[in-house]
Amino acid sequence: MRVIIRENEAGFVTKHGKFVKMIRAGVYHFSKTLGYKVDVEEMMGEVNYLDIPYQVLEKDMNFAACTKRFQIPDGYIGLLYVNDTLRGCAVRKEYVFWNVFEKYDMKLISTEQTEIGEEITKQMLSVVPVKYYTTVTVGEGEVGLLYYNQVLQKQLSAGIYRFWNEHNNVTAKIVDMKQTELNIVGQEILTKDKIGIRMNVTCTYRVKDAVALSENIKNLEQQMYSFVQLVIRELTGNYKLDEILELKESISKEVFAKMKEKENTFYVEFLSAGIKDIILPGEIKDIMNSVLIAEKNAQANVISRREEVASTRSLLNTAKLMEENKTLYKLKELEYLERICDKVGEISVNGNAGLVEQLGALMGAR
Repeated sequence: MRVIIRENEAGFVTKHGKFVKMIRAGVYHFSKTLGYKVDVEEMMGEVNYLDIPYQVLEKDMNFAACTKRFQIPDGYIGLLYVNDTLRGCAVRKEYVFWNVFEKYDMKLISTEQTEIGEEITKQMLSVVPVKYYTTVTVGEGEVGLLYYNQVLQKQLSAGIYRFWNEHNNVTAKIVDMKQTELNIVGQEILTKDKIGIRMNVTCTYRVKDAVALSENIKNLEQQMYSFVQLVIRELTGNYKLDEILELKESISKEVFAKMKEKENTFYVEFLSAGIKDIILPGEIKDIMNSVLIAEKNAQANVISRREEVASTRSLLNTAKLMEENKTLYKLKELEYLERICDKVGEISVNGNAGLVEQLGALMGAR
């Protein structure tokens, strides 16, 4: 049997299944009848010919010189470097690589400490399968609650955190600490005078204690919604419709004060609360519009009469002054004459009398 081994190959020689030696580039002759067999492998990447235990193969000087073995202890993962370039992650217990045409190295990373330190860069983690670690992202205005095996460990401020899953089941809850608006839309209310109305109410709040909230409250927004509904019904049900419309701001303050009393129950701080809109039934709205129109008409009539009285009083005062002062009366005549002349296109003068006498007659002069 003639065997040719190329420059980039290695041959594993066995006799009756027992490893004899590893051969490199060249031409070889072996007798099949004597039980020889040669398996050829390219000397690149990971060694595939490991049907024979490594402890047997490593006794061959050629094999030992051409390969490099890495072992991954418990509690570690390996970062594989090829020619000083990060190429991948090693998670098995043992690796054997050809170390002839490429240089292989392994950097061991401990996973004993659950929290991944800053020495593990983003580039290193990019080659690690995501199932081996957990990423927690906490935004601005948020608090992260970190749990190991469902047991609270600590609070996390804004940032990105990563944790090994080797020894603990890592989970996190993100609590929004920013100011939040809660809107109650179309809340149905029965007033004291038995009129059904609807209200739109808004309130703003922010979380004070993220840990207590997480431990004691489930579905915060839903519970807050129900609470605000009850407060609105309790307070506004004590007022008649006219009072609600007139005292809207005052009732809003009562609602806010009532909510402030329950802050510690929800582990929040209420910042504001108020009635945005009051929606009346159609028939009530028509009645109120009619009343409003009547009120406006009455106000308009009062103003009109007041103006008429003032005008009459002014005329009376003017007449008294002219009666007492003849000169003022004549001035008033001249004023009216001036107004008349502005409207006249031409004046005809009778030749039987002088111009002055005719103007005097026109003015009624004696």
